[in-house]
Amino acid sequence: MEDEAFDQILAVFGSLVSWVAAGAMVFGGVVPYIPQYRDIRRTQNAEGFSTYVCLVLLVANILRILFRFGRYFETLLLWQSIIMIATMLAMLNLCTGVRVATELSTKRRSFIDFDWNHFWSWSRFVDYVQCVLVFTLASAYITYVLLDSALFVETLGFLAVFTEAMLGTPQLYCNYQNKSTEGMSIKMVLMWTSGDTFKTGYFLLTQAPVQFWTCGLLQVLVDVAILFQVYYYSRYPQKPVSHTVSHTTSAKAL
Repeated sequence: MEDEAFDQILAVFGSLVSWVAAGAMVFGGVVPYIPQYRDIRRTQNAEGFSTYVCLVLLVANILRILFRFGRYFETLLLWQSIIMIATMLAMLNLCTGVRVATELSTKRRSFIDFDWNHFWSWSRFVDYVQCVLVFTLASAYITYVLLDSALFVETLGFLAVFTEAMLGTPQLYCNYQNKSTEGMSIKMVLMWTSGDTFKTGYFLLTQAPVQFWTCGLLQVLVDVAILFQVYYYSRYPQKPVSHTVSHTTSAKAL
């Protein structure tokens, strides 16, 4: 009797751990953007947030969803992509509204202008939605046509996770250019490192496609490199400390 009760407790505990891990996988990626969203709303200033990060994550997650049609992966990862897309659209909606409200220029830029000089710097949220829809439909059509090609499917999966893996490199390069990590949230970098490490371990344990855990390892390496910059530039300052934050800082710096 005691053995049965103990087995039941272990089963309940195992289920609880599985649910917590699943929740962390689905929602963990968007957590770092919650304080950023709240900060932009409070200050009505979106200059420190690069909307190109939204572009990268939208492209990466749309491609990941299309990859699932060619090669099955866990439903949790599908929901992770859907929630990330919704989060990035919410960030774009907020940033666009704040930027337009504080912009001195009265000229409005739109997606249908097809002006590459102002790509991803449009005046209305609906223009971003139009761009995302066009990219999604075009990518979906190409995927439908080439779905029987194993090479295309594997390439699609690699592009999805590789694009996402490159998200931290703008911050890495920005730190290198400035010879400083001033203005970058170390707490956020630690969150990315722990999250990317957990995600990569999850990919390995669940035997996810090789593209997933390979690029997960790349993300961890980029995070570690940024943390090394924090140590190096604080231990060996390369220039006098400035109190201005570079506008080129990526979203991961916030």
